[in-house]
Amino acid sequence: MDTPATVTLWRPVGPEELALIRESGMRAFPPRLPGQPIFYPVVTEDYAIKIARDWNVPDSGSGFVTCFAVRRDFLDRYRVEEAGGRAHREYWIPAEDLSDFNAAIVGEIEVTHSFP
Repeated sequence: MDTPATVTLWRPVGPEELALIRESGMRAFPPRLPGQPIFYPVVTEDYAIKIARDWNVPDSGSGFVTCFAVRRDFLDRYRVEEAGGRAHREYWIPAEDLSDFNAAIVGEIEVTHSFP
């Protein structure tokens, strides 16, 4: 899905966040809740699967992995962070930048995996 102009990212979500993504027409992630200052899209599908399966399912009963492309020129403003090791890499997008992040999404957000 990567192109010279885009980067493919994944985001593990629970059922409530997925419902809000669907309300956007699969075009945007919902605003962060109070106490959530950072939006964390991840750089590998395996990491997203692990979070959706191991964290979202116990927390909310189901978990989903979303996949989407983001304009590379937008992401170049941020660096990839390691959250506990090289296999756990993610962007840390400040909550106040989320609307700009959503505007940089190319195409639709797709659900690639679901876990009961």
